[in-house]
Amino acid sequence: MTSNATTPSALRRYNLFLQLVAGLGGLLYGVDVGIIGGALPYLNATSHLTPGQLSAIVAAVLLGSVFSTLFAGIIADFIGRKPFMILCGLCFIVSIPVIALSQSYEALFLGRLLQGVSAGFIGIVVPLYLAECLSASTRGKGTAIFQWFLTLGIVAAALVGMYYSYRVQAVTASSDATTIFHFKDQAWRRIFWLSLPPGILFVLGGLMVTESPRWLFRRGKKDAAYQALLRSRTTEQATSELREMEETARVAPGSGDKPKDSLFSRKYVIPFILTCVILSCNTATGINSVVGYCTATLLQSGLSDLAAHWGYVILTATNFSMTMIGMLLVDRKGRRFLLTLGTAGIVLSMISVGSLFLTTEKYNIDTASLLQSQITPTQELTYKFDSDSAAKLLATSGYTGHDIDASRASLGIIYAYGDYPCSTSFVRSDDTAAAPLHISREDCVPSSAVESFFKNPFANLEAARTAPLRITKAPLARVPDASHGWLVAIGLYAFIAFYAMGPGVVVWIALSELMPTRIRSNGMSIALVLNQSVSTALAAVFLPFVSRYGYSRMFFLFAAFALIYFLAAALFLPETKGKTLEEIEAHFAGKAKA
Repeated sequence: MTSNATTPSALRRYNLFLQLVAGLGGLLYGVDVGIIGGALPYLNATSHLTPGQLSAIVAAVLLGSVFSTLFAGIIADFIGRKPFMILCGLCFIVSIPVIALSQSYEALFLGRLLQGVSAGFIGIVVPLYLAECLSASTRGKGTAIFQWFLTLGIVAAALVGMYYSYRVQAVTASSDATTIFHFKDQAWRRIFWLSLPPGILFVLGGLMVTESPRWLFRRGKKDAAYQALLRSRTTEQATSELREMEETARVAPGSGDKPKDSLFSRKYVIPFILTCVILSCNTATGINSVVGYCTATLLQSGLSDLAAHWGYVILTATNFSMTMIGMLLVDRKGRRFLLTLGTAGIVLSMISVGSLFLTTEKYNIDTASLLQSQITPTQELTYKFDSDSAAKLLATSGYTGHDIDASRASLGIIYAYGDYPCSTSFVRSDDTAAAPLHISREDCVPSSAVESFFKNPFANLEAARTAPLRITKAPLARVPDASHGWLVAIGLYAFIAFYAMGPGVVVWIALSELMPTRIRSNGMSIALVLNQSVSTALAAVFLPFVSRYGYSRMFFLFAAFALIYFLAAALFLPETKGKTLEEIEAHFAGKAKA
């Protein structure tokens, strides 16, 4: 075994570069999640996609992540961490032109799905790579950089969306409808094009870092593993960690024997279950839905279009700044403290936001029967909702109160063809540029048996193709004033602050730290699949759920999941700060305390 000692300054430079490259991976992940927030209003205005299709476009990234994380661990073990990171970046780069040049729902969905595949791969391999490359004293802060850059990606996406919001506002004030439509169509495409450079930088950086020393060691390349350790550690640290790897793996130096302990022993089962619970609860707090639908939520809470976009920018900036605080505290206060504090704050924040929406949603009136009478013989409905039509609905329904103002009202429609329920998004009567609500069979009923299975495996597709249109609910709602909207925004800012400081930072560290070396890559894949599955389901049902039951119940549901998360963190999570991966593994084996 040879030793090529590196100077302290060179060690610091390499560690910083390694964290920067990994941070670019987080940046790509953040762009994947956040870019749709700024593009969605213009995509909605120009693509003629249904709310279900829009939900699918939002959820496609998460769906792609689910599938890719199933195989991420296997691929990372087979080809190595470094080549896999390069592959992730290339996958992201290819997705951008597919999305930006798309002319159909199918192409757009495919591009977003490919972007999700990239995100799923990145979510596994980058934290895995950092955990295996960084020393115990810097692993918490270093891995948190991934989340910090992730939030930076979301902020960058929000700022780009904010820029185009101003551009659209200027064009709307001085142009005709055709020009406005064309500019909005170009706006969402340009937003995606601007996310391309980080992917290129990530690939270039991936070419310049070393392979994971623990992956090399498991492949029997002990000398190469030692040299990889020396890139980021002193000679003494590298020698000590290599010795721990040998002891933990129960492999004599130079032998090819494999560990003989059962995968069902407590050292594997307990950390695996704990990680799966943490990852599932983490996304069940509603983080991706809150970020992805922030602008739409703030519009419904009472803010104007421009204020809602600014509200989204503030939300992402809060996420970024509080992640930095969590990153600085995670190696000082510990993982368990931050996770417990963060989840407790999330519960209170979600209850507050839900209560605010409940104060206005209690005035909603159902206009389903009135709209049912306007369905055409072709079983379709096109309804222009503005101040005049809102006033007519209020008058026809016999409403005599003063809580709903026709000039500041909103309307959403829940409908069904046979066994397939669907919903529109909410549209406001004071939005003069809003397109009419349009309902047709093609927008709701699946076109194939495969699509039908995923939408409703128990539905009768043939019957739905001739079934009449049924309006099951059409809530005409009060749009509160701007002060109410900013209160909701403050509640969301509190949510994102607690999330960023606690779960946002800790989840990636827990994902990579708790899993033992032998099952780390595949165990992380399974845990992240659960995480993305929950997130995909929430993103896909968010619009239909709030249309039927209101925002209040959605946020109360998020609070319930966060409460489960709090109990798991407070009662079962061990503290792992300052411990090597081998020491953490020994704790779960009952040989040491972490």
